[in-house]
Amino acid sequence: MPDDELDEAFELGRTCALAAECGRDLQRCAQMYAGLFPVAAFNAEFYSGLTLSTAFSAPWATADRLKMVNRAALWVLAVDRLVDHTATNREQVTRLTRECLSVADGAVPRSAVTRFLADMRDELATVKEFEEARRLWRDQLARTLAGMTRAWVWRDTGAAPTLARYLDNADSRGSCFVDVSHWIYAGDGWTRAHLEELRGVSRHVQRYLHLLGDVASYRRDVSWGDLNVLALGVSRAEVTGAMAALAGQAPGLIEPVRASSPRTAVYLRRQIGFNAGFVGISALRPTA
Repeated sequence: MPDDELDEAFELGRTCALAAECGRDLQRCAQMYAGLFPVAAFNAEFYSGLTLSTAFSAPWATADRLKMVNRAALWVLAVDRLVDHTATNREQVTRLTRECLSVADGAVPRSAVTRFLADMRDELATVKEFEEARRLWRDQLARTLAGMTRAWVWRDTGAAPTLARYLDNADSRGSCFVDVSHWIYAGDGWTRAHLEELRGVSRHVQRYLHLLGDVASYRRDVSWGDLNVLALGVSRAEVTGAMAALAGQAPGLIEPVRASSPRTAVYLRRQIGFNAGFVGISALRPTA
């Protein structure tokens, strides 16, 4: 085997091992919050897919450095399940939002989901930059919860938002909140000092991932009664056209980051590339 192939194989193996280590941490983490992660929704395949995504987005990292990005992603998915499959009325969704924001502001948690959030909040507080970044972190959390609430209302009322309006609500996906949490916890100095600027790039990537997730999960969403852009009267051609446009614009937004923080730029590009490849839609990844 040529040396370059051997090196590539080694890196692939190392990254898969990193994902497996992260997966074990997430499963231990899930056991700490009773009832929040039922096995039917959060099985071994789920943890594997989540940690493969983060490991291949930042393969240079250690499991400890990826702890926050994985846990934030897990928390977002737990909240999404509570909103989509547990809440039966608007007041329950509003109360969940209110309790999460209160805990983000320092309140004592009163449920498994807010205890998980409080533990992330306290872990982030071990990073000195969190004091300055806390306002932005809390703001992105509020945007995520507001997006989930809006999506719940659309589904509950049978609304059919336009593609543009649907995309404007991409904060409901939560990936920007995950990115901000990760960068506060494990980002380099430049990244931590430019979170507001990077949040704009992350939100662009989030819009792409929002549509990608819907295309990948259309049949499941329809069978479960979940909101999906393809069930709102928007054609698949419109959706894939919007995805291609977002993917084409992404390099122009990400590339300027590379000069100051190469790894942050790679992380953002790989968010698109890995997820598109993972669900088998490689034609819609950035080409440059």
